[in-house]
Amino acid sequence: MSFSQRHIEAVFCGCLLACLGCGGGSDVGERAVNKDGGAPGYAIQREQMVRDQLLTRDIHDPRVLKAMRQVQRHLFVPVNEAPYAYEDRPLPIGDGQTISQPYIVALMSQLLELQGGEKVLEVGTGSGYQAAVLAALDAHVFSIEIICQLADRARERLHDLGIMNVNVRCGDGYRGWPEAVPFDAIIVTAAPDHVPPPLIEQLKDGGRLVIPVGEYHQELVLIRKEGTRTIERKITPVRFVPMTGEVEERPR
Repeated sequence: MSFSQRHIEAVFCGCLLACLGCGGGSDVGERAVNKDGGAPGYAIQREQMVRDQLLTRDIHDPRVLKAMRQVQRHLFVPVNEAPYAYEDRPLPIGDGQTISQPYIVALMSQLLELQGGEKVLEVGTGSGYQAAVLAALDAHVFSIEIICQLADRARERLHDLGIMNVNVRCGDGYRGWPEAVPFDAIIVTAAPDHVPPPLIEQLKDGGRLVIPVGEYHQELVLIRKEGTRTIERKITPVRFVPMTGEVEERPR
């Protein structure tokens, strides 16, 4: 999409929201949030994202769709990237890291099959967006980020947004979060070249692990733990930033 097209759409959305606001519509809270930066119209963009990027693909879990409509993705990217927050692509968030495209966030969330109340480990907090989506699914989230600056910013951002069911800490996610085991589900948002064995160990029986695996050629993999064995299913090719830390020192 060209700059001129974005400009026209922004003006159109702004005018539409102004008209809605005259009638005392429900966008008042949205505009109040937008005082942090960016043009109004994010609620419309979120609905378009769900309609055009998720419903037209294979995202069908109503709870995931509701969470994707609720969580304000533009608040989890740098201000200069906010106008593009709901586009169908990843965006940079600083420190060489990215926020995944909305579809991948929704897909990984759907694969966890959360019903509410589960304890979920996230490896790779990033900006906190995926954690916020999991929190909107009523999960109790334990999120680890190896880059401490990102962990600190995500923790502050989630707190400021009133999201209290996410615990964030700085650390190497290869060994998970032993103090909080076992987990109903684990999600990894950076790609190792092999599945870290400690993550499998920290899953409950029947638990699910969603993880991108590979170096240049990566696959999103769903692993279900059943007793002493695991069942693995490849979902789709993906492209994530590489997992760093202890995983780089371990053989495949």
